[in-house]
Amino acid sequence: MYNIDYYDYFLPEERIAQKPLLQRDKSKLMILDRKTQTVEHKIFSDIEYFLEEGDLLVLNNTKVIPARLFGNKPTGAKIQVFLLEKISEENTWKALVKPGSKVKVGDSIIFSNDLKCDIRNVLDEGIREIKFSGSNIWETINTLGEVPLPHYIKESIDDPNRYQTKYAKIEGAVAAPTAGLHFTEDLLRKLALKGVNIEEVTLHVGLGTFRPVKAKDIRNHSMHEEFYSINDSTIKKIEDTKKRGKRVIAVGTTVVRTLESYAINKNNLSGKTNIFIYPPYDFKIVDGLITNFHLPKSSLIMLVSAFSNRDFILEAYKIAVEEKYRFFSFGDAMFIK
Repeated sequence: MYNIDYYDYFLPEERIAQKPLLQRDKSKLMILDRKTQTVEHKIFSDIEYFLEEGDLLVLNNTKVIPARLFGNKPTGAKIQVFLLEKISEENTWKALVKPGSKVKVGDSIIFSNDLKCDIRNVLDEGIREIKFSGSNIWETINTLGEVPLPHYIKESIDDPNRYQTKYAKIEGAVAAPTAGLHFTEDLLRKLALKGVNIEEVTLHVGLGTFRPVKAKDIRNHSMHEEFYSINDSTIKKIEDTKKRGKRVIAVGTTVVRTLESYAINKNNLSGKTNIFIYPPYDFKIVDGLITNFHLPKSSLIMLVSAFSNRDFILEAYKIAVEEKYRFFSFGDAMFIK
């Protein structure tokens, strides 16, 4: 179970969703029952029939930033900067810079008359430390920057907000918590009226979540750190839900990683986590998981294999291919209960 090839599966390229559906909650929904090892096919809006009064639904309220910027060196050379993480209040960031061979420590990159950055340092894996200068820096970044889409999405989207959840509010992610893209305000309202409790946590999704696992033995893979935060009131809601015998249901693998990180170190309501969940794993908080279909050999498919079991998950993926489900960020969803 520690061999990377154990988590591979065949996926025709045409099954990778290139565009979001017109209506968020009309994607397909596969229901996986871990006890009976059975599969049902529904529409995402049907999720209300599988959640019960008293269940706790936990969302990730992170918001994707316009992390991709295009600028020039004073020589005129074109440079792309991809923001990864803010590391100080002095407008200093970790970033990927392309082409890296053309950029050295001390160089400047000009984005507009009001915004430039200086290369301060070269960190591990070619990541640069950069410092912005200019007037109204964040407003200018929001104007000039692009919301980045995953590499497997080859087409642009008309509305960048379709790569944000309806409840996104805390800026800091460079990729969306995509399981949440299926929820509409109306669907969340219906769930609340049914008596499903809804809480939010924050995990700023980084590129590390989507980077391939290259180690042959997955135990040798290291996850990149990501910032997470949980409110004390949310912890109390979780404890109350458990006491009443109801379920804590995570919307997305980022919520799973947030909750399980807290469970491991209960002194920290916020901080950095590099938790890597793979089989076998004893889940301490999460009872149900709403998630999309993930890339072969990814840390995410290992997480869902730990939550259910690898054979059942890969059989469900095979069925999903046969039933023409749409895969990855703009694709369909599953509810593992």
